[in-house]
Amino acid sequence: MDHQPAPFLLVGLGNPGREYRDTRHNIGFMLIDRVCKAAGISLMRVQSKALVGTGQIEGRRVVLAKPQTFMNLSGQAVAGLVRFYKTPLSQLLVAHDDLDLPLGTVRLRPGGGSGGQKGMASIIQQLGTQEFGRLRLGIGRPPGQMDAAAYVLERFTASEQKVLDMVLDRAVEAVKVFIRDGLETAMNRYNGPIPEQER
Repeated sequence: MDHQPAPFLLVGLGNPGREYRDTRHNIGFMLIDRVCKAAGISLMRVQSKALVGTGQIEGRRVVLAKPQTFMNLSGQAVAGLVRFYKTPLSQLLVAHDDLDLPLGTVRLRPGGGSGGQKGMASIIQQLGTQEFGRLRLGIGRPPGQMDAAAYVLERFTASEQKVLDMVLDRAVEAVKVFIRDGLETAMNRYNGPIPEQER
């Protein structure tokens, strides 16, 4: 019998397809790509409507996933993976874009509502609970009168790229701490904007 502990499940939200690749809405996918690179993990197979890769981070088994449904159906993939891997919700972390946080800000939370993020709303509905970890990555508010739905599907500008790079690196570190020391330690250490001395 296989008695190894259930893996951690790290999910990044985004929309599949080349036209969405570098858009603000796909910052969750970008984080998973960055974690894969740091941990030497490849997303090699499709499972439960998600691109999935498995490996080790901080000595623990992890499953990394990018749902391949569109954003508003992300819960189908997440719920399927949670069931398959028997991952306790304390070991689930979902990374997604957040309009209410400025670019360069990371905010980990143990639960709560969807904040209007359609992918999160789908996951909450499919899991039947709000009690699972999130890693919210700020993308800032649209300028002027611009429609939020159009804004999230725009690419990051050249001037935003440097901050994006830094915040993704910071979020990778937060993921490692979450796996090694738990969500609360990661929250205490990483919640908030990138410190000035690091910019």
